[in-house]
Amino acid sequence: MGADGTPTTGIDLAAEDAIVEVLKADGRPMRILSEELGELIIGKSPEFSVVLDPLDGTYNASAGIPFYSVSIAFASHDLSDLRFGYVRNLAFREEYYAEAGKGSYLNGNRIETSANSELKDLCVSIYGYRQNVERTRRIYSNIRRVRLFGSVALELCYVASGRLDAFVDVRKALRVTDVAAGQLILEEAGGLVTDGYGKTLRLPDNVTARVEMVASNGHVQKKLLSLLSGG
Repeated sequence: MGADGTPTTGIDLAAEDAIVEVLKADGRPMRILSEELGELIIGKSPEFSVVLDPLDGTYNASAGIPFYSVSIAFASHDLSDLRFGYVRNLAFREEYYAEAGKGSYLNGNRIETSANSELKDLCVSIYGYRQNVERTRRIYSNIRRVRLFGSVALELCYVASGRLDAFVDVRKALRVTDVAAGQLILEEAGGLVTDGYGKTLRLPDNVTARVEMVASNGHVQKKLLSLLSGG
């Protein structure tokens, strides 16, 4: 069982160990938040945090489904300021990354969100139907397509690159390790991110707290939130 309370596998642990060793070799004091180990302090008085999900999409990886990723974000110590995000699709040669204030990139090419603004045209990833039937049903009934891929970090990057128009998760199941890197990449690509009620999403400062998220291309945020609220 990982520090975040979810089942873990040998794949997750091996990936985490390898990345943590690289971070330790950097030599700078830092705070690491990771899905498997929880919190690790390296050195004295670290000034920044590293948020790590060594394998986002564990089931996909174990089942041979080519949609899983490593996700790393660098932020201020309390995570109030995201500075750099990196997500790699480990099944394909796709690297998404963003630095605060400098845009988002896929394999070196600048990316931006889609321009779709009509609900009837949207392709959205939606999680939470079983937990919130009425809230999510209103979205299902008003958009064109639903796609669920099983790796939150990559799905946020798909919104950032215009492959999806929005990502909605109202299970209150998302951890900071799931979303930190993808959130910055999406925002730097022109997207918007809030909680499930339209409020600013404050990332949890630990790996056990859970949040909801509505993330979009920026053009449909209010419409999706209105549907979730019953409007």
